[in-house]
Amino acid sequence: MRILFVCLGNICRSPLVEAVAREEFARAGLHWSVDSCGTGGWHVGEGADPRSAKAGASAGYSLAAHRGRQLCDSDYRDFDWLLAMDTDNLIEIERRRPLGAAAQVGLFLDVAGIAGDGEVPDPYYGGEAGFAHVLDLARTGVEGLMRRFGDID
Repeated sequence: MRILFVCLGNICRSPLVEAVAREEFARAGLHWSVDSCGTGGWHVGEGADPRSAKAGASAGYSLAAHRGRQLCDSDYRDFDWLLAMDTDNLIEIERRRPLGAAAQVGLFLDVAGIAGDGEVPDPYYGGEAGFAHVLDLARTGVEGLMRRFGDID
C-alpha cells in the first residue's frame, strides 16, 4: 500500500498525518509507503510548521526530516491512494488528475471510516490547540486506515 496525504501547503496537516502513519504502520508491522504533499507550492523545500512539529513531538512523532513538496502528475502513478485533508484539496486533486491515472482519491477521514464531516481542519491561522486537534484526528484516522486495509482490529 502506498499512501500520499495531501493538504494545501504541506507544512502542517499532511506532514503530521504522514509522521503518525509512518510510525504507527511500522509498529503494526505494515510495510506501507507514505508521503505527503500540498496542492499549493508556497512551501516547497520548507520544514514543517513548528507548531505541527511540536504537536507531533508531544506524542513521539518526529517531523524533523520533512520538506514540503507539491502534488505532481507522477503521484497519481506512484501511489495507490491520494488522501486529502479537506474537500477543497480533494476537488483540486481530482481537477489535476491525469487522464487514465489509476490512483484512488478520497478524504482521509472518510476513507479511514471516521464519522463526522470528513475534514481535517486547517490549523495554520489558529492556535496550538488546533494543531493538537489535528494530531488527534491523525491518530484516529491512521487507526481507521489500519483497520480498513490492514486486517487489524
